[in-house]
Amino acid sequence: MQKPNLNDLQAFVTVARERSFTRAAAQLGMSRSALSHCMRTLEERLGLRLLTRTTRSVSTTEAGARLLATVAPRLQEIDLEIGSLAALRDQPAGTVRITAHDHAITTALWPRLMPLMQQYPDVQIELSVDYAMTDIAAQRFDAGVRTGNRVDKDMIAVPIAPELRMAVAASPQYLEGRRLPKQPQDLVQHRCINLRLPTHGGLYAWDFEKKGQALNVRVPGQATFNNTYLMLQAALDGMGFAYVPWDIMAPHIAAGRLVPVLEDWWPTFPGYHLYYANRRQLAPALALVVEALRYRKPA
Repeated sequence: MQKPNLNDLQAFVTVARERSFTRAAAQLGMSRSALSHCMRTLEERLGLRLLTRTTRSVSTTEAGARLLATVAPRLQEIDLEIGSLAALRDQPAGTVRITAHDHAITTALWPRLMPLMQQYPDVQIELSVDYAMTDIAAQRFDAGVRTGNRVDKDMIAVPIAPELRMAVAASPQYLEGRRLPKQPQDLVQHRCINLRLPTHGGLYAWDFEKKGQALNVRVPGQATFNNTYLMLQAALDGMGFAYVPWDIMAPHIAAGRLVPVLEDWWPTFPGYHLYYANRRQLAPALALVVEALRYRKPA
């Protein structure tokens, strides 16, 4: 049996993860027909069918799933070791891919990563907006960002921001003639702006806490988004109550554009943490990113 080469295996891993020849071809920088031919050649060399193709999607066969589970981690190790060779150069280099949601990118990552990129022009940063509980190894990210209470135990977690406080407010336009909520449960009598979660497609239930009592409320509303800043804008436009981080709502409250409610119920969560796989040696570019983002409490 003729052995497959690494390029063929990398192409297979990309197709299997993307479940699409079109998306995989775009990632790999090759035509869809060339990629399809590459996969047929790989299957012929192995004497096994690896992919099941339909007009709408691509999935792995049993043999394909086994090959994916075996090969993908090893290809990632090879990429890491090749990237670590940059340590032999005078300037760190390489691409660092990070998944995080929009608020974390805007407030914690970008302000500190932009100066780093200006200082190290051979370091490339790719930031991907995602609200899902992303498996960074499976999706080939170098790191991810979550609040500290949501990081898997087998990951290294580095704090990159102070505690995160959530807030609830609506515009004076919306509140005109309406009764203010006194308890979180009163929000079900109002229009609220919902967040659609990518995991299972459900709506986020708003969390509240007061004197050790925690509860969550599933709120109704006409508008649903998967973006923090669009939810805030909808509240400013008079579409109802928004539940977003306090730091981006505060300027609008100070200016009178939003009216806060239920302040004594606003919860506080552990701040954002950068998390990454436990490795013996970090790629130099990732090590730079970790140190640039590390949160240090003010003296």
